[in-house]
Amino acid sequence: MLQEEKKRYSEDDLKEFEKLIGQKLDDTRGELNYIKESLSKRNDSGTDNTSGNSKLLEDGADTSERENLSQLAARLQKFIQQLDAAMVRIKNGTYGVCKDTGKLIPKERLRAVPHTQQTIEAKLRQSK
Repeated sequence: MLQEEKKRYSEDDLKEFEKLIGQKLDDTRGELNYIKESLSKRNDSGTDNTSGNSKLLEDGADTSERENLSQLAARLQKFIQQLDAAMVRIKNGTYGVCKDTGKLIPKERLRAVPHTQQTIEAKLRQSK
C-alpha cells in the first residue's frame, strides 16, 4: 500500500517514533536542568571580590550570559511541550497525520522533526 493511501501509521511505526521522541525528551530535559542549575549558580553572588572596571565588565557579561541562557531555557521548554504533545498524538493514533492536508507526513520528516504536524508542502504554503 502506498504511503498516501494509508490514513495512519502502524503500531510498530508509532512505537519507533515514541522511542525517538522519548529519547529526545530525556535529552532535552537533561539539557534544561543543566541550564537551570547554571542560572541558579550565576545568581549566587559568590565570594569573588574583584574591584573596579573589571567587576563592571564581568557583571555585564554575566547579565548577557544569563539572558542568553534564559532564552535557551524558554526554547527548550517550548520544545518539550511540543514533544509531549506529539506523545499524546501517538497515544491517540493521530501522530504523523498532517493537520492541514490529512495526508501522512513522510517518516524522514518525522525523524528529523518529530514534533511536526505538517508535511513540508503544507508548511511551505503556510509560510507564503
